[in-house]
Amino acid sequence: MKFGVQLGAVSPRLWAEVAEEADRLGFESVWVPEHLVLPIDVAGSPHRGPDHPPLPPEVPVFDAFGVLCHLAARTSRIKLGTGVYNIGLRHPFVTARAAATVDVLSGGRLAFGVGAGWLRSEWEAVGLDFDRRGARVDEAIAVCRRLWDEAVVEHRGEHFAFGPVAFEPKPVQRPGPALHIGGDGAAALRRAATVGAGWMPMNHPLEELPRSLARLGELAERAGRTAPIEITLPGERITRPEEVEPYARAGVTRLIVSPWNRSREALDGLRRFAAEILT
Repeated sequence: MKFGVQLGAVSPRLWAEVAEEADRLGFESVWVPEHLVLPIDVAGSPHRGPDHPPLPPEVPVFDAFGVLCHLAARTSRIKLGTGVYNIGLRHPFVTARAAATVDVLSGGRLAFGVGAGWLRSEWEAVGLDFDRRGARVDEAIAVCRRLWDEAVVEHRGEHFAFGPVAFEPKPVQRPGPALHIGGDGAAALRRAATVGAGWMPMNHPLEELPRSLARLGELAERAGRTAPIEITLPGERITRPEEVEPYARAGVTRLIVSPWNRSREALDGLRRFAAEILT
């Protein structure tokens, strides 16, 4: 089991310090949340139950890639993840450039979590059709992968079109940064099976996971995939080693944890978790 750290669960003032300590302690990765904009009308949620919001609209939101570049300079080994980046809201040139920058400056440590997003009003705020977001996301991913890998790229698609362009520098990871596909629906499973290094369910009860992983395996086999697909879930409530076992049995390969209740307890929580579970 790999263990990542959820930086979104701690005050941004401590992100660099927490990332440095996680790097020193042997955590595998750190993950930052991502939104482009939060409209005042924040409705809907990836979380179960009637209570929204998982975040109020006035919560501070930072550019994920800017944060990861900063963390890349403050750490040496730990992977740097987005959990998850709404790739459909930007032109692929913007996304591919920012992701490549993080990957190069970090020496190939970007774990690029991407998704289609759940917040309709965020899509509408930038003038895009939320109901057609899936096709735009698929096309954006395809264009980014070509920009990261090919010397010259030309594209004519439904959502993006451009003549021949060059794109340098290429990412350290070849043919591109590892993509971790966020989401719970059929489209997310398809993307994980075809282009993802991993799948990041957003709202998947543990007992439902084996059935979904069986479907993921079928899709991967149909696509000719042979490499294993990483499975990442939140594991905020884990406090003892024996609590990891149900996740492992279900097929999870990475847990993203936040072993503290308040930001001021984050560093001690990381040290305690490392002493009791990482070792």
